[in-house]
Amino acid sequence: MGHMATETRILLVEDEASISEPLCSALEREGFTPVVARTAAEAIDLAHRTNPDVILLDLMLPDGDGRDVCREIRRDSSVPIIMLTARGTEVDRIVGLEIGADDYVVKPFSSGELIARIRAVLRRADGTVRSSEVMKIGDLELDEGARRAALSGESLDLSRKEFDLLAELVRNAGTVVTREHLMDEVWDVNWFGSTKTLDVHIGWLRKKLHDDSSDPRYLHTVRGVGFRFASDEEFQSAA
Repeated sequence: MGHMATETRILLVEDEASISEPLCSALEREGFTPVVARTAAEAIDLAHRTNPDVILLDLMLPDGDGRDVCREIRRDSSVPIIMLTARGTEVDRIVGLEIGADDYVVKPFSSGELIARIRAVLRRADGTVRSSEVMKIGDLELDEGARRAALSGESLDLSRKEFDLLAELVRNAGTVVTREHLMDEVWDVNWFGSTKTLDVHIGWLRKKLHDDSSDPRYLHTVRGVGFRFASDEEFQSAA
């Protein structure tokens, strides 16, 4: 059984058999190895024991909330997490993303759509190891290789998406990055969600950078186009 090393394990956290059974069959047909957890407690246990490549996490569980499971797993793992939510409100989706989920799918969803999302998050997780150089702009230091960012020497607590967004903006510091480019790079070319998600993440980044949106030092909005991150030269000349 030499192929075992390449199996892609998907932990599905879903208490409704009517959803988990057909989904497991679809995942197996696509060559994935599904593992099912029916409760929040089981999810956390299996996440640690089976070391999955992707977690599909229902928001509503019999013994708790998927968001708590997400927070718990995020304490020591950056495994991609896709939230499954029945409540299609923007707020719920955004809350899921804020606590470190990578994507969300609203029920009822087709297995085809979900599998496209799984492939997308796997591509990104697998992704490109960026340069190991540390980029500095003003008081901000960003180390892409180590996925660390610090402001005035204080480590910034960023979700994976916030980090990716910041890295993309910093890489292009001094130039305008379009909203479309950011959605493609940070979410995915196949992202079906609204671009409102981008604004929410920009808002969180601003807060963490202590930027005032009406007079930002780092993150400037270019109306109708996108965003521009200040260049180090701008900070030097202002100093």
